[in-house]
Amino acid sequence: MHWIKRVAHEHLLIGFGLLAIVLAIVDPHPLATYQRWLQLPTLAGLLGLMICIQGIRDSGLVQHAAAALVERVHSLRGLGVLLVSATALLSMVLTNDVSLFLLVPLTLAIGTISNLPVMRTVVLEALAVNAGSTLSPIGNPQNLLLWQYTHLPFMEFVQKMLPAFGTMFILLLLLTVAWMPRGRVILHAKDIDGHPVSTPQAILSVLALGSMVLMMEHNHAVLGALLLFVPFALLERGTLRRVDWFLLATFAAIFLGLGHFAELAWVQRGLESLDLEHPLTLYASGILASQLISNVPATVLLLRHAPDPMALAVAVNVGGFGVAIGSLANLIALRLARQPRGARLLHVVSIPFLLVCAPLVYFVYHWIS
Repeated sequence: MHWIKRVAHEHLLIGFGLLAIVLAIVDPHPLATYQRWLQLPTLAGLLGLMICIQGIRDSGLVQHAAAALVERVHSLRGLGVLLVSATALLSMVLTNDVSLFLLVPLTLAIGTISNLPVMRTVVLEALAVNAGSTLSPIGNPQNLLLWQYTHLPFMEFVQKMLPAFGTMFILLLLLTVAWMPRGRVILHAKDIDGHPVSTPQAILSVLALGSMVLMMEHNHAVLGALLLFVPFALLERGTLRRVDWFLLATFAAIFLGLGHFAELAWVQRGLESLDLEHPLTLYASGILASQLISNVPATVLLLRHAPDPMALAVAVNVGGFGVAIGSLANLIALRLARQPRGARLLHVVSIPFLLVCAPLVYFVYHWIS
């Protein structure tokens, strides 16, 4: 009965699950098509990361690292800039979801031992992964897809995305400096020493995280996730129980529902009527589609109609800002934070950020290129 009550509060899971079911009834497809929409490697990668990070949190390592960090950084604003910059940097090399799985738990742990405004910082970190991952061909799924599609050399892809990334990151730093409090970090001393580290569990989880990232990098995410189950099932079964399985189910529903929606005949006819040869039309279409169906499905939707894949890459990365569904990283950040009114605060900041960022990025990208 407990899980039934939990499902009742999972509004995204219910909404996208119903969308997937209704579309499957009114527009049935072969099983292989649903398997493609489900994006099993992405789901397996997400599951593997969730297991590793839950293990790291259970080990006490995150809390220990949080205590060490806040004892060395004395300004709230400086701490915010450090966390946001680290999040953006990690998203370039470890992908946006890995970056969030590492930094958001650290931020939550810092919040328990200091006066750091947690949800404010998490919102900035969500913006940071969208900005940071823009630069790298492996930073997020849409870039990886477009990189493979264009066959550009790694550094040429980075060079083409640099103007967009630079604009986003400068705006983000300005927002961080303006929005984070100016006061000093105040430690709750009674909490600092209350987190002993389980060394065996920490070692297992960190090694598992490294192996999972490598398996994802070499397109073996499903195998990597399956291999993780063996040591955790034998040694840390409680960690598996504490994994957020509803988050995984929510993403499965999103992939099925939005994947099907994007390939409906009337949606494809509407795309064919757009003049995507015009740079502004392509840019606006990428951003708008991202706001409606998230930037990864938007990339898949527009790619075969877009004459300039790199211009599309800029558009869908900018489209990660705005509403939460614009980027799956936003949903991960909100889910990891689990803060009251977190979604409201994200939208209060992210939508104006999109409105400011979008025209600036368009101008800078097309002026330089």
